[in-house]
Amino acid sequence: MTKVLDNIDNQINYKKQGEGISSLPNVGKDLTQKLLTLGIDTPEKLRKTGTEQTYLRIKALDPGACFSLLCAIEGAIHGIRWHDLPPERKQELKHFFYMAKKQA
Repeated sequence: MTKVLDNIDNQINYKKQGEGISSLPNVGKDLTQKLLTLGIDTPEKLRKTGTEQTYLRIKALDPGACFSLLCAIEGAIHGIRWHDLPPERKQELKHFFYMAKKQA
């Protein structure tokens, strides 16, 4: 746990410098901690893992993971605020969210 906390502190420092996973839009302290717990510590690893897979991995750790979190991950991958996602992509994510919820 100490390693994760040290890594979070490092990510917060990177955010100030414009680097690291926490420098992405929508990625605050809570999401940073979850991503680091999963071993996703760079924007490249997040992009490679993808929105849906990242969400499912977080949901396995936190069954209360919500739709806003799913959108936040998508926005982070694309470098935009999740509120600015195209409506059609939000609809796809909503469908995925409800399907994942049913399978839980």
